[in-house]
Amino acid sequence: MSTLSQPGESQIETVVVPRTSDLGGFEVRRALPSAQRRTVGPFVFLDHMGPVEFNAGSGIDVRPHPHIGLSTVTYLYEGSMVHRDGAGNTQTILPGEVNWMTAGRGIVHSERSSPESRQAAQRLCGLQIWVGLPKEHEETDPGFTHYGLDAQPVIEGEGVRAQVVAGSLFGKTSSVKTLSPLFYGDMQLQAGAVTVLPAEHEERAAYLATGSVEVDGQVFESGRLIVFAPGRPVQIRARTDARFAVLGGEPLEGPRFIWWNFVSSSKDRIEQAKEEWQRNRFGQTVPGDETEFIPLPAPRA
Repeated sequence: MSTLSQPGESQIETVVVPRTSDLGGFEVRRALPSAQRRTVGPFVFLDHMGPVEFNAGSGIDVRPHPHIGLSTVTYLYEGSMVHRDGAGNTQTILPGEVNWMTAGRGIVHSERSSPESRQAAQRLCGLQIWVGLPKEHEETDPGFTHYGLDAQPVIEGEGVRAQVVAGSLFGKTSSVKTLSPLFYGDMQLQAGAVTVLPAEHEERAAYLATGSVEVDGQVFESGRLIVFAPGRPVQIRARTDARFAVLGGEPLEGPRFIWWNFVSSSKDRIEQAKEEWQRNRFGQTVPGDETEFIPLPAPRA
C-alpha cells in the first residue's frame, strides 16, 4: 500500500485556473488571489508573466508604483529586467536570481527592460510573487536585497533539479532572508521523473509553468496552481519535461486585505495608503525613473 495517501484520501485540496490579464503589451496569469484560494501559507499573490516576445526597441515598462505590507519576489525563467526603488536601489535581475523587496510601511519601485536589452528582440517569462508580512513586521522599514545563484542550494538527481529559492526544502536551506516560516522552490523535471514534496509544511502548492505533470492519478497542464491537502507527502510525476514552483509555509495570523498593490491586516491602513498615493504624500521618488508613475486606480463601480 502506498505511504503517500490512504484509500479515499486525495492529495489535492483544490486546483486554481488563473485568470488572464493584459498589462500593456504582455500577458499575465494570476493564480493568487482567486475565488478558489486566497493564500497559500504567507503567499498572497502569484502572477505568471509571459512568455512574451518583445521586438527590438520594446520591452517591459512597469512605471513607479507603491506597495505596503508585503515582500515582492521577482523570479525570472527567461529574459531580464531592471528594478529601481525609492530607497535608491538599482538592480538588474537575470534568470534564476532573486529580487526580494520588503515594502513594510511603504516603498515605491519600477521594473523595466534595460536600454541594452531593447537593442535586440527578447523573450521574457517569470513569476512575480507577493509574501504577506506578519503583523509585527507590517510597518517595518522598507528594504531590498538581491540574491544570486550562490544563495540558493541546488539538489539534482534522477531527472530532477530542485533550486531552493527561499526557506528550507529537501534538507537544504536558502540564504534568502524571510520574515516568516515559508518555502519556495524552482523544480525542473525530465519526462518520467518523480519528486515527492514532503509534508513538513502546513500549506503547500505547486504552480506549473511549463509541461505536464501527474498528481494522485490526475494530469495537469501548464498554467495550473495545485493546492495540496495537508499532512502527507505528495508525489509529482512529470508526464513531459516540466518546470514548476513549489511554495507554502505557515499561514499568516489572520486574514489579509488586498487592494491594488497594498496588503494589510487593517482596512484602515489600506485607506491611508490610498490617500497618501493619491495626494502625492508617499514621500518617495525613484532615482532614474522620476518622470512617470502609475496613478491610483479609480474605485470600482
